[in-house]
Amino acid sequence: MPGIARFLLVATFLEDSLRIVTQWGPQVVYLYQYRGIPKSLVHTFLISNVVCMLGCSTLAVTKRHTEWAVLGLFVVVVLQAIVYGFVFDISFLVREVSVIGALLMLLSDSLLSARRRASAGIPEIEDKDNTRYVQLAGRVLLIFLFFSFVFAGEMTWVRAVFSLISFVACVMVIVGFKAKWTAMFLILFLSVFNVIINNWWSIHHNDYYRDFKKYDFFQALSIMGGLLMLVNMGPGGISMDEKRKNY
Repeated sequence: MPGIARFLLVATFLEDSLRIVTQWGPQVVYLYQYRGIPKSLVHTFLISNVVCMLGCSTLAVTKRHTEWAVLGLFVVVVLQAIVYGFVFDISFLVREVSVIGALLMLLSDSLLSARRRASAGIPEIEDKDNTRYVQLAGRVLLIFLFFSFVFAGEMTWVRAVFSLISFVACVMVIVGFKAKWTAMFLILFLSVFNVIINNWWSIHHNDYYRDFKKYDFFQALSIMGGLLMLVNMGPGGISMDEKRKNY
């Protein structure tokens, strides 16, 4: 499960790297003509993005220098939002926040693994590091995408029922109550939603809308990777599940 989670988590970065390489011309035109960035800086920005995303994704999947990989991918997420002008696009920001949450789950997994190795053969002592706070921040940010499902779109009775269920599930993840089972439910929900709504393969390859659907599809895969991390690790020390263990 951890290996699948890591691969899914970096899926959006791998797809983004491929998209930049295969659509280099349009990328340069957009950033140069519409964003007003000097052409020399455009090429530098795109090349550094591809190298960073491919390199950091490889490190993340192979569990090497995960902390640096997370930092590199986080910088890519922030810079792309600024450079492409999506800072004030709420729909885009919600997805990016969820991806950042997934990256924090990856970071917490790495920190937990390092702590276990360091304490091998030593009696368990009180956890004084900040891993539990990273896990808390990760699972809170991770479910921002689901909140967008709850509050966006025209409300019908069917949507109201699903919105209520999703809202309850999101709250359960935040407080860490039955977090593993809730994360599994959200993975199933997002899997069905992703195939039905973000079906980019059914759109003609010349339709520009295909790229938007494809981008959303792979971002959803990355968020599913973060949820799988949550299923594998649990919600961490700051959660109702952890408190129930101590009683």
